[in-house]
Amino acid sequence: MGRRDAGGPGGTGGVGAWGQREALGGLPGLGEPSGRGRLSGRGGLSHRGGPKVRGPADGSRGPDGGGVGGGDGGRPGGSYGRGSAGLFAGEPGAEVFDALRAAPAAVDFTPGRPDLTTFPRAAWLRAERAVLAELSAEQLGYGDPRGAPPLRRAVAEWLARMRGVRVEPDAVLIVAGTAQALTLLHPVLRADGVDAVAVEDPGSLGARQHLRNGGLATPPVPVDEEGVRVDALRATGARAVLLTPAHQFPTGVVTSGERRRELLEWARDGGLILEDDYDAEHRYDRPPVPALRALLADRVCYLGSVSKLLAPALRIGWLVAPAGHRAALVDAKRFNDLGNAVLPQLVLARLMESGDLERHLRLLRGRHRRRRDAMIAALAEHLPGARVHGAAAGLHLTVTYAADVPDTEFAAAALARGVKCQPLSWHRQSPGRPGLVLGYAATPPGVVADGVALLGRTLRALG
Repeated sequence: MGRRDAGGPGGTGGVGAWGQREALGGLPGLGEPSGRGRLSGRGGLSHRGGPKVRGPADGSRGPDGGGVGGGDGGRPGGSYGRGSAGLFAGEPGAEVFDALRAAPAAVDFTPGRPDLTTFPRAAWLRAERAVLAELSAEQLGYGDPRGAPPLRRAVAEWLARMRGVRVEPDAVLIVAGTAQALTLLHPVLRADGVDAVAVEDPGSLGARQHLRNGGLATPPVPVDEEGVRVDALRATGARAVLLTPAHQFPTGVVTSGERRRELLEWARDGGLILEDDYDAEHRYDRPPVPALRALLADRVCYLGSVSKLLAPALRIGWLVAPAGHRAALVDAKRFNDLGNAVLPQLVLARLMESGDLERHLRLLRGRHRRRRDAMIAALAEHLPGARVHGAAAGLHLTVTYAADVPDTEFAAAALARGVKCQPLSWHRQSPGRPGLVLGYAATPPGVVADGVALLGRTLRALG
């Protein structure tokens, strides 16, 4: 699930985030509709210090014999898995993320990907050995569907220390990531008479797909420079809303203090906030902001995971719900899978308790900041008319541009040249300015710079 911060002054490192954003135009309005463009041109990518790498449209072929270009040179048409233009044509379906993930590319700017090469293998192995040495035979049986008690305790302590959220371990439900948390909420919300969950616009396409798969409507609510517009939220009539207030996806806006007060008033009037605390730990140029759950526990359902902190493959997250929903959610988890695998839970608990997870987070912040700075500098050089959003935190930047080229055609042409990214329009329900969502965390600085340079050449060729 793709799932985001507009920072203040004080950029650090080789490239000051705020200064670069001003050079690129500052925070834009996001409401200008895009026009039409044409798809043309091919190109290669030269990695610094390495051989020239050609994008798939330059002749390489994928497992199905068609390659990303599908043998059509990147012309519009085709279907998922055949043709970069076909992947971005029409309304994106549920399979579009799988298809994009499988598409080969020399540079992968997919948002939401942490630097998986830094996974703490040695610390994980030490923790796993310690857990196995102490594990009793009884602990290898069926566990508590709420999650292993040591992990629930460790998560409660982590949330108190890192996010200002104070909960008892019994209030923590261990789930298989935010995706499963949303799936478990579907029947619980419907049983409570909720048939619609309002969502941010722009907002995560993946989250919207999960809610709709559960039979819930997803009325859009506009996001501006202060966060979601609460007046528009009230106008939808929805009794629940899914938010990413710490680092909004994809714009990166941090919900302002005034907007938070308005949200809490809306919730006290009977609304339920589903708080996806996406990217909250990955901050660079601003102090942490408290989670909404810390301010109004009985009207906020808090969702978090280690997918962006350790690895999505672990499929471990947590759900902290208001007291009135907990029993129903535990039942939903029990009948869904009887609970997460116990061994990885115990290993993660050991990492949290030992301080290894916090040390890993400090390492990630430094690496991610350098890669973010490289992307901001490259955007200033190669896309000088673009506007950058979300530089102060997270794992991605959103870039909007004024050229008369739809972002789906831009993304298709970039993929044909070997650079993978997501068009901003995927994450919109209403018309708006064209743009790209560019993840930087998983890509070394030199490759980031080369990939952005190729994006700049691609847009110039299209425009």
